[in-house]
Amino acid sequence: MAVVGVLGGRFDPPHLGHVALAERAVAEFGIDELHVTVVADAAHKPSDASADDRLAMAKLAFARLDAIVELEHHRYTVDALEAAAYDDPIFLIGADELAAFPTWKRPERVLELARLGVATRPGYAPATASPRIRIFELEPHPVSSSELRARVRRGEPLDGLVEPAVAAYIAEHGLYRTG
Repeated sequence: MAVVGVLGGRFDPPHLGHVALAERAVAEFGIDELHVTVVADAAHKPSDASADDRLAMAKLAFARLDAIVELEHHRYTVDALEAAAYDDPIFLIGADELAAFPTWKRPERVLELARLGVATRPGYAPATASPRIRIFELEPHPVSSSELRARVRRGEPLDGLVEPAVAAYIAEHGLYRTG
């Protein structure tokens, strides 16, 4: 049976931290098939770029991983996992998301539908109460999508923070210049 990994997010824009998390998870869990789902309309906050732009950037960002990159129209993880009907996937998140996990819509159902692979920093392992949650270490990447958007507004380069093709896409399409 193929091991399926799922990495979902707004990816507004996708950065090298997202890619590193995916690469590390593929190695850690022996993931055979990586699904990157770009959430079209996230329940927790709006996106600056359109869903189509974020999908195009995610395809560029994750190209070297041969990932399946799709647009997701479910606002909540539980709804997306129910609709996809994967066979015991590993849903990949960061340690910050694990802290917020109890506030997600139907977190107990999420754990019935998927295992959680939680990326954290070296030397930091949050406590978990479920055998369905596995922590793995990830070298820290001091970058966030909100900081990238601010850098674009200030006219600063994105070198070393996003894939070059993503930086080119942002420039060519005039994304994040205002906001």
